[in-house]
This record gives sequence, structure tokens and C-alpha cells, in this order.
Amino acid sequence: MANVGLLFVGAVLFLNGLMLLGKVDSRSAAIFNLFVGGLQVLTPVYLIIAANQDPRRILLASGIFLFGFTYLYVGIGLLMGLDTTGVGYYSLFVSIVALGYSFVSFRLFDDAPFGVIWLYWSFLWFLFFLALGLKREALTPYVGWVTAIEGWVTGVIPAFLLLSGYWVAENYYEIAIALGAFAVLTFGSLWFVLRRRGPGKPAEAQYGAPGYPAGSPG
Repeated sequence: MANVGLLFVGAVLFLNGLMLLGKVDSRSAAIFNLFVGGLQVLTPVYLIIAANQDPRRILLASGIFLFGFTYLYVGIGLLMGLDTTGVGYYSLFVSIVALGYSFVSFRLFDDAPFGVIWLYWSFLWFLFFLALGLKREALTPYVGWVTAIEGWVTGVIPAFLLLSGYWVAENYYEIAIALGAFAVLTFGSLWFVLRRRGPGKPAEAQYGAPGYPAGSPG
């Protein structure tokens, strides 16, 4: 069930990345954020109930709430035209806590690929903090591209491999190394390319939503 949710997390990250890049209307994206946010709140509730008080299974399920609440917060904020400061500082909280989930993925669950994926999410949510909480609007194009790319790399592709049975333990460390190398090369190169192009348009001009100027995080 969690893997199905991960698939749609990839979809909402991709959609939100396109919104940040000015390709998708913010209010139409808000509806899908509410759909995925609801799914990502109901899923961990079910998993925790089904865990039969197993602390490890409860720990795994608990991290899903971090993202479910993000998408609900973003969807409601976009529809109501709210200021982004609240979701921005909540994103800082998620970014910090995600480091803890990365640590336990490596050490407690011996799951190196998701240890790296949690680092991806920590980085992305820190970018949301900068763009939404601190109003660093010049970062919007970079955040949009990173969000859209992470939708595929941390959501859609892993979920599809898990659901189809091709995500096998024998390749865990190779997958983790590949994910780490991809992140450094892609996001580092993207930063320099966008820096050379100069700052993007203010987010308010892109989305036409003055009360929610920087779009939405994944």
C-alpha cells in the first residue's frame, strides 16, 4: 500500500515542479495536492493499525505523515491564497526530521537506497523552506526543476520497481551509489546552468496568486 502512495507522491512532485516553473496553474495543482495529501494521511493510519504494535513497522509508516500533511497544507494554501511562510517553516521541520529517517534507513533497516532517497527529500524540503519560508524567489526555477526531477527519481521509478518486483536487495548498494552520484551531478549542474541564465520571474507573476507567491512544495 505504501508503494502505491509513493507512486502518486512522484506524480504530485512532478506536477508541483511544473507549477513552480509556471507550466501548471496553481489552483488546478491544488486539487491534486489534496488528493495525494489525503492518501498520504490515510495510508500511514492503516499501516500503523495493521502493524500490530511492531515499533519498526510503525516507524516506517510514521514518516509518510510528513509528506501527507505537506500536500494538504499546500493544497489548502493555494486554494485560499494563504501566505507561504507557514508551509515554508514546516518544510524546514520536515527537512530536519528526514535526516533522522535517512539515518535509521541506513543503520536500522539496512536500506541504503531509501537512506539516500530520504537525503533527496531532506534537500528538497530545505529548498522549499528557502523559497517559501524565507521568500528567496530567485530560487524558484531551480526548486521547480529539482522538484520535478525528484518526482521521478524518488517517487515514480522506485515505486514502479517495488510494485513490479524489480527492486531487489542484492542491488541495494549499487542503487544507493547511483542515486547519490545522480543527485550530485544533476542538481549541481542544474544550479550552475540556471545561475548563468540569471534569476527567473517573480513567482507571483508566474502563478497569478499574490497570497501564495512561491507556488507549492512537493
